[in-house]
Amino acid sequence: MESPPRFSGYPLPREGPKTPYTPIQDKNPTLKGWSLIIAAKLVTNSSFLAKATWENAKLGGVKNIPGLNEYNWCLVPIVTPLIPEGVIQSKPEITPELTERLPEDLAGRFYSAADYHELFKSGKLTPLIVAKALLPLISRGQKPPAKYESAWAVTREDLVLAAAKKSTERYATGRYLGVLDGVPVGVKDDMDVEGYVSHFGLPFDASDPCFKPATRTIWPIAQLEAAGAIVIGKLAMHELGSDISGCNPHWGTPINWNNPSHYPGGSSSGGGSALSAGLVPIAIGTDAGGSIRIPSSFCGAYGLKPTLHRTFTMKSSICVIGPMAATANDLAIAYRTIAAPDPSDPIQGSFALSIPPSPTEKKTIGIYRDWFDQATPEVLEVTRKAILYFTNKLGYEVVDITIPYVQEAQYAHSAWALTEGADHHRSRVADPSRWHSNLNYCNQLLLSIGACTSGLDIIKYGQLRALIMEHLAFLFKKYPGLLIITPTNPDAGWPIQPGEQAYGFSDGNMTIRNMMYIWLANSTGCPAVTAPVGYTDPTQGEGKLPVGLMAMGEWGAEEQLLAWAKDAEGYLNGVWEGGRYRSKDWADVVRIAKNVDDEA
Repeated sequence: MESPPRFSGYPLPREGPKTPYTPIQDKNPTLKGWSLIIAAKLVTNSSFLAKATWENAKLGGVKNIPGLNEYNWCLVPIVTPLIPEGVIQSKPEITPELTERLPEDLAGRFYSAADYHELFKSGKLTPLIVAKALLPLISRGQKPPAKYESAWAVTREDLVLAAAKKSTERYATGRYLGVLDGVPVGVKDDMDVEGYVSHFGLPFDASDPCFKPATRTIWPIAQLEAAGAIVIGKLAMHELGSDISGCNPHWGTPINWNNPSHYPGGSSSGGGSALSAGLVPIAIGTDAGGSIRIPSSFCGAYGLKPTLHRTFTMKSSICVIGPMAATANDLAIAYRTIAAPDPSDPIQGSFALSIPPSPTEKKTIGIYRDWFDQATPEVLEVTRKAILYFTNKLGYEVVDITIPYVQEAQYAHSAWALTEGADHHRSRVADPSRWHSNLNYCNQLLLSIGACTSGLDIIKYGQLRALIMEHLAFLFKKYPGLLIITPTNPDAGWPIQPGEQAYGFSDGNMTIRNMMYIWLANSTGCPAVTAPVGYTDPTQGEGKLPVGLMAMGEWGAEEQLLAWAKDAEGYLNGVWEGGRYRSKDWADVVRIAKNVDDEA
């Protein structure tokens, strides 16, 4: 019998208090156009107004929760699965089942890494031809503009073609590196890739030292490149990753090709857009408050938020780097590649490998029904059907659970995210006394509010985090292998309204609502995954609105979550009426590539 995994930093398993779930009506004003500009100027220049707005957003109520003084501060939720004694650390293996291709006649079929790999091995296509097919579709600065450029901040044709040529040569000599060799991928524009500027969604300023090309690629992306994947470009994002709609008035909002009248979600908005268009099978994003999972859900893709520091040690207690993908297998391939242990990183490099679950292990779903049921009737109908399939056909058992203070802790997470965001941006600018100067009006407002968070509030947020982590540890011990299931978002899509694109907009009520479920994994450091499980018909625009279902697991349980996502993919492809939806604007990259002149 295998011994239970060992952890560093595992919380004391202790049941938290039983608190009622009473929905709170948020009262944050919706701001756009002149109302946004005026509010941003007032709040930025008045600490009194900034603090009043902070209080109105309910960001200070945590310090009034009774009994928090019984809990130690948890300022960074690092829970590390430890390598078993006598085991030598190794990379996660790309196992054969992950390279199996989906049936050719599958409804709504998206191309996978395995599809590209087979085409390259057979000589029907080459990585160079695919790169040449993609660049005109996504590169900015063309007249007329490229159809899919909104998803991309910048592409470096020289770097892309050089990498594609090397991959093509490897295939020609039978020395390809594996399933990812030559496969095009996108990287969010807040991660360093050698030769690329990281814009963080901000306007480019050549005089600003922040906007210098990176001289080194960060570890997770370097692992993809070492496996032969080709970074086809940097993906557009919500400015500073500070909100979740994906609206960016400077770069333009990436299009959600499932229904272009709806936002793609953010802040990894370019990744969601590129996946929904079929441009790449894999995108890499960051997630501090659902920024991988929300755009994956809104755009009908798969997204994994790993355990805190699993793939890279960031200067954050809530943010991680993780994969987004068109298929469940590609999500697993990307995760296993970027999660390779970094020997130069004493935190990330000490993680034990996540272990895929045994087929005989008991499968348990936990549902906090009062919380779950806050979703719209349309989302509830889709997600409940999927859960019935998990229980009736796949042998999952459902248990009822509760989680204390979910609303109060969500406000704490929001304040923490804004405070971190303000500090990160202030630390990057050349003149910290003018740290607002290059921000759009939304971020001038939001980060000025975040900067009002006091040290006392941070300590109380940390104590509430400890309380919830102990309660989760209690649940994970009571129900081994527990997956906590919620809708990814309570609403199916976020409609674009007139007047929002010129300067951006701030709708705190919608932001808080659409982060209703996702914050828990960020605040506690747990891993979580989203998978599409159906669609609803829109009341605005043409197309469909994908509905995501999310599972959150114990620290280190990424492989269990990936197995669950594979089960969800089977439901969508094989049970949901009509199968997977694919936009009429989906780019058939393989067909386009077959018409590319290889000599051009």
